[in-house]
Amino acid sequence: MVQILPILLSFALLTESFAQEKAVLIPAQTIPLPGVQGRFDHFSIDVKNQRLFVAALGNNTVEVIDIVSGKRLHTISGMSKPTGVLYLAEPNQIYVANGIEGTLKIFDGAAFKLMYTLGELDDADNLRYDSKTKLAYLGYGDGAIAVIDTLTAKQIASISLPAHPEAFQLEKNGPRLFVNLPNARQIAVIDRNKRAVIAVWPFERFLANFPMALDEADNRLFIGCRKPARLVVLDTITGKSVTDMVISGDTDDLFYDAVLKCLYVSCGEGFVDIVEQINPDSYRMRQHITASFGARTALFCPDLGQFYLAVPMRDKQIAEIRVYKTVK
Repeated sequence: MVQILPILLSFALLTESFAQEKAVLIPAQTIPLPGVQGRFDHFSIDVKNQRLFVAALGNNTVEVIDIVSGKRLHTISGMSKPTGVLYLAEPNQIYVANGIEGTLKIFDGAAFKLMYTLGELDDADNLRYDSKTKLAYLGYGDGAIAVIDTLTAKQIASISLPAHPEAFQLEKNGPRLFVNLPNARQIAVIDRNKRAVIAVWPFERFLANFPMALDEADNRLFIGCRKPARLVVLDTITGKSVTDMVISGDTDDLFYDAVLKCLYVSCGEGFVDIVEQINPDSYRMRQHITASFGARTALFCPDLGQFYLAVPMRDKQIAEIRVYKTVK
């Protein structure tokens, strides 16, 4: 009992410190998605029209949500384990990666009609877009990144990797692409111009490195790990670890807010952790939001200053999107 008291006291002091901190994220609205079953995967957003596209993986649908009215606009059905989703404003198109059938389907963003289907992309997963080159990047298979020309809707290249890619991030002012490879216990660095791996950073101390975010200005790469639950900060020049800190369990999404200098970490254990970047080498837990067990997929939109968290249906809890807004 004597040993337990200091632990309880420390927890009480930590809880009190959170309560006294000014919140970074506050609840704004809840958007119900009745009838949507199973877990969610990645999101994308139409900033101009404020539409949110949610890959409802377990439901084999993509849910289209009007953020302003807080209502579902449309359901794109007939998907096959939809994982990655990417909205492109200029052609007004929606790219959807389908993991089971190994396809990338491209839909018209107004009528939601299927326009193109690209095949032979086994276990199609995460999607990213380079607005300068008009190229999309899709992780797939036992280890590859497909390069898609969005002007022609054709795959023009494939970059080999030693394991299936999970989250990856592109530099905006450089050619590099950083890729989480949890099964290989490493991070791969790709030169997008050369379309080749130029560096491999071993990642053996903390495992199950799934989500990733990038602070390009400060040369910092943020990695969310599950075994054990850690946020790891890397120097993108050297590939070396700068620091790490404890986070909640089962993290799946991670975002960097360059304005507020905060990281938003969604965790399936039932929490959203907000980590403050004091400087590029120093970080602290700023806010700890109780969410819902299994709610681990999310999206942060810096243009709207909003954070979207997908809550799956469980017992009496219907599926919903919880919207939080940033407080400056």
